Amino acid sequence: MASSPKSFYRPAAWIALACLVVPMFASYYFDDMFSSISYLFENASLTQLGWDSEGYGLYASGYSVLCVFGGLVLGGILLDKWGVRLSGSIFVGMMASGAGIVLWALLSGASWSLKAAYVGVMLFGLGSEIAGTAVTRSIAKWFRGGPMALAMGLQLAIARLGTAFALVLAPKLVQQTAGHVYTLAETARPAVVGMGLMALGLILWAVFVALDARADRSGSAASASAPRQEDETFRFKDVLGVLGNRNFWLLGLLCVLFYSSIIAFKKFAGAILIPRFDIPASAAGWMVSMLPFSTVIFAPLFGILVDKAGKGTRWMVLGAILALIAHLLLAYAPAGVPFWGYLAMVFLGFGYSLVPAALWPSVPKIVPDKVLGTTFALIYWVQNLGLMTFKWVAGVLLGKSADGPVAVETMFVLLCVAALAVALVFRRTSARHPELRLDLPNR
Repeated sequence: MASSPKSFYRPAAWIALACLVVPMFASYYFDDMFSSISYLFENASLTQLGWDSEGYGLYASGYSVLCVFGGLVLGGILLDKWGVRLSGSIFVGMMASGAGIVLWALLSGASWSLKAAYVGVMLFGLGSEIAGTAVTRSIAKWFRGGPMALAMGLQLAIARLGTAFALVLAPKLVQQTAGHVYTLAETARPAVVGMGLMALGLILWAVFVALDARADRSGSAASASAPRQEDETFRFKDVLGVLGNRNFWLLGLLCVLFYSSIIAFKKFAGAILIPRFDIPASAAGWMVSMLPFSTVIFAPLFGILVDKAGKGTRWMVLGAILALIAHLLLAYAPAGVPFWGYLAMVFLGFGYSLVPAALWPSVPKIVPDKVLGTTFALIYWVQNLGLMTFKWVAGVLLGKSADGPVAVETMFVLLCVAALAVALVFRRTSARHPELRLDLPNR
């Protein structure tokens, strides 16, 4: 059933999607739980935990360490060799375990808390990325031949609600108070909520595994009667074929440049928006929460647009332009005027919806199914290499530059310029290779 081109007409496909989005919601929440209260780490004396801006930047960059140093590639291969259910379960469990270590480190307050949290966030990051790869691969399986872009857009939208939830909830859990030294329990409150979400995600992942296994069993008779296609069997040499695919590198570069300008920005949103526009932490939380809230509405709508009208590479170019305009406003608009911050979030929110809605459904068009998990993982690997670097650089710039927020935003502007250049090259590739059907509707 799950492999049928018409499976998206059956309620089971949408139930499977509903189960898949909850672990991703929990992952996005936990990853962004400090984004709107990053001011806590501007000075080590503000918390009993004792982290400063550079330490927080190190912690944030830890998400990508294992991903970059081979973990994502290995995880993607395991997805193609062992299947989504077994491999996905291993890495969803790793995600939850890593989050648990981070919470333990935050509550300990020991001198080694940063090191322990760094280890935890490394495990959490690798688990989250492979879990995300498993989710994306599963959606491609269940919705192939149907509204794949819509399904992926819905998954992104609901997952990013986790970010919105974190951005809005964290300032309420840890309220800003002048001259107050935040206790370990206060600092860890967002992580406590995150672990509750992780527990729910684990339960619903188990439901999906059972549903997916049942779907495969119900289609086993048909698959057994079909002749075996040897070229459908994954081989390790297929990884070299992916690495030699020019379109893979274009999508990977677009992904790392575009996402770094947004995800790294969110990590330091409070430390950037509060001084730039002279607003309190609660207002900064609401301002940056416009990003995930906008995707809840527009990511599915743009997914429908890509499914029905095509023109995916054009939407990638437009999204990169909108992100560039947003960061230009954040960097150089008049200081102390919140209007410019809100306007920038509008542009960034549209871009954050457009590019993924067109980018991720393009991946199954450039590679065969047997290496789809590996390809997604390799793209995430390239993405995490950039995220690890730019998060760390952002933390250093904020801590050591005379005008940290403007310096960091200038870096994001340059990333957006590069992302736009790559999107234009990919659009040209689509025009030269119509057989890839990159700009055709998903039918």
